[in-house]
Amino acid sequence: MNIEKGMDKIVKTLRVMITDQPGYLGRLTSAIGSADGNIGDIRLLRSGLTHNVRELTLYVDSDQHLEKILKAIDSVDGVTVEEVIDRVQQVHEGGKIAVKSRVEIKTIGDVRKIYTPGVASICRLIQRSPHLANTYTSIGNTVAIVTNGTAILGLGDIGPVAGMPVMEGKAVLFDHLVGISGVPILLRSKNVDHIVDAIWHMAPTFGAIKLEDIAAPECFEIEKRLVEMLDIPVMHDDQHGTAVVVLASLLNATRFTNARLQNSTIGIIGLGAAGTGIAKLLMAYGVKNVIGTDLNSGAMEMLRGLGGETSDLAGVMERSLVVIATTGCPGLIRPEMVKRGQVILALSNPDAEIKPQDAMTAGASFAADGKSINNALAFPGIFRGALNANATRINNRMLIAAAKTIASHAEEGELVPGILNSSVHHAVAEAVARAAVDSGVVKVQL
Repeated sequence: MNIEKGMDKIVKTLRVMITDQPGYLGRLTSAIGSADGNIGDIRLLRSGLTHNVRELTLYVDSDQHLEKILKAIDSVDGVTVEEVIDRVQQVHEGGKIAVKSRVEIKTIGDVRKIYTPGVASICRLIQRSPHLANTYTSIGNTVAIVTNGTAILGLGDIGPVAGMPVMEGKAVLFDHLVGISGVPILLRSKNVDHIVDAIWHMAPTFGAIKLEDIAAPECFEIEKRLVEMLDIPVMHDDQHGTAVVVLASLLNATRFTNARLQNSTIGIIGLGAAGTGIAKLLMAYGVKNVIGTDLNSGAMEMLRGLGGETSDLAGVMERSLVVIATTGCPGLIRPEMVKRGQVILALSNPDAEIKPQDAMTAGASFAADGKSINNALAFPGIFRGALNANATRINNRMLIAAAKTIASHAEEGELVPGILNSSVHHAVAEAVARAAVDSGVVKVQL
């Protein structure tokens, strides 16, 4: 079954001026069709004596495909393209987040309560009992989203500033789905010591630290050291958020195929942050047979150290019931490599190692890509639960609890639920908080 959601297309909007006579709109749409363009909504903006202006939503494969469509339109008399609008760019203008006050200020009395002199009494309370900062400040509901821009999506090392739109997107999801304030932090350094030191110094501002899009192998050392140094939750989302959603997917996929996950052979192609994180959590869950491959010999050695086995690409494809790819290499898995009945999760964004429909056509029993198997299903609820429980860390019991909860909320025949299903995130938060308490990683306030 293919659970891919929506169309893998770029959305553009054309604003066009059209002669207001019969046939001209039809000629325009025919020209777009002749260039393999797919039209969505058509909206009339305004009408004049001789012309009207309309907006057409187009789904295109690439910028080159758009140019082909525009060239075809140019040949149509009576039609002029006024503007090509990129809705994605439009929604990003000015950034996607802002700091807003939670209190109203109408009088000087309000100022005295929230600032001076009234605030001094709150400062003294926290000085005497530091844990009251969670009650009287935003710290307990604020998560740092920290990146150095070395592994942004499937784009690679594009730098921290270019990665800011992703960090803002994570902050929007935090706020919308679970009411957490996410604060992007951009670090210039690629040096592990510098990054750890910077985060340690800023940590008192936050209730938790979310490491994001930091390349392997540095991400492993950064997370390990911060977990040991800090008494607040620290999680590298590319490792553990992705792993949770993959585990949730496999709990359902193996159930649908009457296989037992712990006894299935799982193949992982690409042993960077995501691939290694997936291997760790699957082994923690009890999966006995994990085979991995990577171009980096150090990554292969790390998997062997965890108890996994290594092979080449052909070996992983041949021996695995489940194949998970996290390489960032579009088209790496050719249809002829797919075995009948395999589960294929090709998770690289924005372009997968194999398109789900191609894997299904080649005989896979289930196939999905990173648009549906997305760590946005996991990280909001995990951090919400950790903050609610006042946890000092995020451990495997909490991650497995999150995965089981996500799996249980999938609709019949689907691997995972939709990202915008708010009940899923709140259920994950409750499960994670219970697991934190049960595993003894919560602070006891005296």
